[in-house]
Amino acid sequence: MPEAKLKVILLRYTPGPEETVAMAAKLCYSHSDIESLKEKIETKDQKAFVEKLVKMGHMSPIEHPSFTFAIEGISRACSHQLVRHRLASYSQQSQRYVSESRLQTTDFRPQTFDYIIPMSIADDQEAKKIFENFMFEAQKTYDLLIEKLNERGIKGESANQDARFVLPNAAETKIMVTMNARELLHFFRQRCCERAQWEIRQMSEEMLKLVKKVAPIIFHKAGPGCLYAPCPEGEYSCGKIEEVRKKYGVKKAI
Repeated sequence: MPEAKLKVILLRYTPGPEETVAMAAKLCYSHSDIESLKEKIETKDQKAFVEKLVKMGHMSPIEHPSFTFAIEGISRACSHQLVRHRLASYSQQSQRYVSESRLQTTDFRPQTFDYIIPMSIADDQEAKKIFENFMFEAQKTYDLLIEKLNERGIKGESANQDARFVLPNAAETKIMVTMNARELLHFFRQRCCERAQWEIRQMSEEMLKLVKKVAPIIFHKAGPGCLYAPCPEGEYSCGKIEEVRKKYGVKKAI
């Protein structure tokens, strides 16, 4: 089945991310030399340091830890939104170097490139059929273009880079993303919001679950901007602030 499913993996992260933040804070606010910074900082002190930094708005020490994710099963529509977050590093599967050509058949119909179906469409059988038929036609057109270009001696990446113009936003992509902790906090405020597009919201929620396991202090209050303050969307608010806070286990905004 060409329909792809979301998968998010935390590949790498700065060892001892919260200790790293605490050491950076210690350097800013004490006479400690470099060697003393290497001394282990108690977990309770790490929590105090991080909370103090956030309260003061002194976020630069939180930029030191970084987190690298491998993400697959998202659409090009989703990745276009993701890469707008500029304080990050990205490596994305190329439609120029990776061909989407399908020559084999499965169940008596040509197999298509992998794609994402929005739930609103997947829940309606007629709409889903229209959507899947269009994916089939896009694949057919792509393959015909590749064939025509090959006949003219245009092959490989040269053919792929022009034939890909007919591929839709629904086409599945894979991407690696590296962000520092401060940028992730900002990312979660924006993309875990109920007003964020559903696909990038699902992806950001999976990313948040993963980083909370390895840096629970830093990301203790991470999530949409309405968890501990009034909704930053103002008149565009989803109006579901209590539901959102319940979803994230926030009983009382501080």
